[in-house]
Amino acid sequence: MFNTFKNEIKIAFSENKFIILISTAILLISIFLGYIFQPYLYHYFNPVVEDLTNKVQTGVVKLTFEDVFFNNISIASRMFIFGIAFCFSAVILGFNGFFVGYYVASADNLLVVLLLIIPHGIFEFTSCILATAAGFILFNFLYKFLKTFLFQENNSIINKLKISVSLNFSKLKQAVILFAISAVLMAIAGIIEVYFTIHIANYIMSVLS
Repeated sequence: MFNTFKNEIKIAFSENKFIILISTAILLISIFLGYIFQPYLYHYFNPVVEDLTNKVQTGVVKLTFEDVFFNNISIASRMFIFGIAFCFSAVILGFNGFFVGYYVASADNLLVVLLLIIPHGIFEFTSCILATAAGFILFNFLYKFLKTFLFQENNSIINKLKISVSLNFSKLKQAVILFAISAVLMAIAGIIEVYFTIHIANYIMSVLS
């Protein structure tokens, strides 16, 4: 059973390499644009950054694993579910990348900010990329499902549904597999962010100083 599941994961990645690369490009380009256009975005994004910082400092937002995980998994879930609307997954991913780029560019100490982002960000960004890719694949499934359903003739609705699902089920399965992996990576990111990131950053800064 494990080998079967492992093989399904390989298929999900190998058959959707291009989509995963597109999602990766969207994230990297949006981070770059957020970094480049930081001076022009200050009046729009700075109030958001200050509000979030104040909430963390005053305890309104607590950096517990549950809070971090459920916040991040809700974002990943929207990236997946809004794949139904095709481009909306890309919009959510792009906005998050844009904000990260802005945040890094606004930092007083670039090294400290990178140390506070990279340890968990490796898993979190990968999770977002896979969730967005899963959203694109979900759209692909729906498109092919509807196409198969509508172009069938002389068949009952029930049979049309059965045939459409059967012919396109592999894409739905691949979307769910990639999203499941995304959720696991998001959980790992939450654990690292809450329990390790600050300690790693403090240790490296103490060594460098």
